[in-house]
Amino acid sequence: MKLINIGFGSMVSAHRLIAAVGPDSAPIKRIVQEARERGVLIDATYGRRTKTVLIMDNDYVVLSALQPETLASQLAGEKDSPEEESQ
Repeated sequence: MKLINIGFGSMVSAHRLIAAVGPDSAPIKRIVQEARERGVLIDATYGRRTKTVLIMDNDYVVLSALQPETLASQLAGEKDSPEEESQ
């Protein structure tokens, strides 16, 4: 199982990740609010500003204080790592 560091020691499974998007658009704000109301929102920002909204395949929504580009580079780095190819 591949894990992605989403900041402050928190991690999510790379296999469950559908999208990593910015939090500023109205549709994304609606997704976050609906997830909060349903009880499927995980706030991993530790009180900092939300910079990325992670949408998971099990309907959970995760908030992260890291930039989407940072998370994307971690994903790309995992796929290209020699350790990953040997397993």
